[in-house]
Amino acid sequence: MGLFSFTKEIAMDLGTANTIIISNGKIVVDDPSYVSVNTQTGKLVALGQEAKNQAGKTPPWITTVRPLKDGVIADFNAAEQMIRGLIKKTDNKHHFFPLSLRIVVCIPSGATEVEIRAVRDSAEHAGGRDVFMIFEPMAAALGIGLDVEAPEGNMIVDIGGGTTEIAVISLGGIVTNQSIRFAGDELTQDIVEYMGRQHNMKIGESTAEKIKINVGSALVHLDNPPEDYIVHGGNRMTALPMEVPVSYQEIAHCLDKTVSRMEMAVLSALESTPPELYTDIVRNGIYLSGGGALLRGLDKRMTDKINIPFHVAEDPLHAVAKGTGIALKNINRYSLTTILIR
Repeated sequence: MGLFSFTKEIAMDLGTANTIIISNGKIVVDDPSYVSVNTQTGKLVALGQEAKNQAGKTPPWITTVRPLKDGVIADFNAAEQMIRGLIKKTDNKHHFFPLSLRIVVCIPSGATEVEIRAVRDSAEHAGGRDVFMIFEPMAAALGIGLDVEAPEGNMIVDIGGGTTEIAVISLGGIVTNQSIRFAGDELTQDIVEYMGRQHNMKIGESTAEKIKINVGSALVHLDNPPEDYIVHGGNRMTALPMEVPVSYQEIAHCLDKTVSRMEMAVLSALESTPPELYTDIVRNGIYLSGGGALLRGLDKRMTDKINIPFHVAEDPLHAVAKGTGIALKNINRYSLTTILIR
């Protein structure tokens, strides 16, 4: 951009759980993908962390929603308001002239044409004049630091909030991919159901998320196990308050079914991988990114199951966002390839 350029450029990781915006190479917004709306007036009440804090605590005329479900837009109006509001957070300066907005947004590799159009429309309605899109596993690969344009196979497993993206990348394109619509949210729901079934305790998503962060595990035996996490909630039968210590072994058993489904999806993607690229993947290993990659013991469990080394990205939570930022920085080059989509 020139000194007097009136174009603002941002990269957006529009996620089911969190939305991250990068501007000028820096993360300027990192907020939960929540909005609170006044149903009587249709006006935005809160967004991001503030809206998430209001979830389950609002009066009847205010509703708190997550505009994205399974990685794609489920509530078009809420998504547009959230995108517009988060973009406003990126710039507190006053400009004499309206800025033209160029946006690169990442989308699930399994998104349909209709779902891609919904993301594009939301970005345009929020002020985007020039909208590009990039598939999440491609963005994750860029964020991890892989050379996506090399004639070499690399496999990415990006476990987000709504989708798990599994893709083999070579020569700047996605050769094979699996986009499965269960990921971090599914693990959270497993914990909600387990606490109700096993401990007769009623908890919400927020508490289940805290359990997952504190004692979440993919293995029943860890070298550095976390201490038991004390959960407070109400008894489902009597509504009396309860206090239950939860161990990582319990949660490992609770999450086993969903983690097994992820393993099967990785094996399915490997089955459809061309032999030469398969050899590259065995040599290079498989890269884990996204919030789900932080689940304790997941890399070891998958390595033991699939017999290919799994590597957790250096900053798994921000790998996709960083890759989207790299795509924005190289927009003139990547827009001529299959890396970016108009």
